[in-house]
Order: sequence, then C-alpha cells, then structure tokens
Amino acid sequence: MEQQFTLTSEVRNDCLIITTTGYVNNVGGEKIAQEFSRHFEGGTKKVIVNLAQSKVVNSIGMSFLIDIVDQLNDVGGKMVFTDLDSAVDKMLSIMGLFQFAGKAKNVDDALASLASEK
Repeated sequence: MEQQFTLTSEVRNDCLIITTTGYVNNVGGEKIAQEFSRHFEGGTKKVIVNLAQSKVVNSIGMSFLIDIVDQLNDVGGKMVFTDLDSAVDKMLSIMGLFQFAGKAKNVDDALASLASEK
C-alpha cells in the first residue's frame, strides 16, 4: 500500500523548498499546488521540490507540477526537482519537464544552482 501523502515546506535563501512523502497523485499534486500558490502570491519565484520520499508521480500529479512550472516560467522563475527516484526521473524526462525545470542531486545543490541564477 502506498504511503499517505504529506508535505512540509520552508523558505531558505528566497527559495520555497517543498518536501513530499508518499504518492503524488491528484491529492498530492493539489497540496503541492496550494502550498506553491500561497508563496507565489507573496512573490516567491524559486521553488525546489524534494521528491526523496515520493517514489510515484501519476499523470494527474504531473499535471499540477507542469502548471507550477508554467506559472514560474511566465514570471522568470524556476523550479528544481531534487532527490529523484530513477522511475520519477525517467517520467519527468519523458514528459519533457527538464526543458523548463531543473534537477539537482539534493536540496543543497539546488539552492546553489538557484543562487547562481539572476
């Protein structure tokens, strides 16, 4: 049985860091989108999504992530995915998301990458 979805978030160096646990489906995707919107309305333009504890992202969860990437790209922002399971990495690649979002080994690498962008 798949673990129930939860998320935590923090802001570090003007970046919103969302860490998920469990299946990113319609419920998980919506929770990520809600957390993003809360910070985006406050001016956040850099987002890191740590998926270390999320081994599955379905198509509905993916649609929420794509929508967030689109919103960020519209304002010159950026999303970086970290700690990706190989299956999730492959899915994000197949969907073409890495043309519009970044990926990093871990949160610290993502923070360094986003800090170097203007």
